[in-house]
Amino acid sequence: MKSWRQSQILDVVDHDAVASQEDLRRRLSDRGISATQATISRDLKELGLVKRAGDGAYARPGTERTHAGDDQLKRAVTSLMRTFERVDALLVIRTDRGQAQGLAEWIDRAQLPEVAGTIGGDDTILLVCRGATAAETLERRLTQMVKGS
Repeated sequence: MKSWRQSQILDVVDHDAVASQEDLRRRLSDRGISATQATISRDLKELGLVKRAGDGAYARPGTERTHAGDDQLKRAVTSLMRTFERVDALLVIRTDRGQAQGLAEWIDRAQLPEVAGTIGGDDTILLVCRGATAAETLERRLTQMVKGS
């Protein structure tokens, strides 16, 4: 139960700005997980979560999303991505040989809300999006990055 609760805490803070333990407790409750404030406090400490500067939301150390991170993702997409294709809720990205893993890591670090997960091969990345609408949104975003807008 503890590992499941902690995995759900990470999922919540990775996808939403949660600035208080009470807000986190409510979000866990919405997922069917009952936990006291003391339990959540211990979990946050064990997981090593920190408060972000600016909005005060919990985050994993070193994963603060900044405009600099967005710029790095844009540079990586622009330089490494060769083509991409949307298939329903999936995006398939092609790179040169040996470049897919690096670009997949940049995409993972960006914690894009549209992306549920990535699988990176040698020259191909599979992005599993959170539905067809999310895939379409990400497709437009990637197109804008490549076109420089």
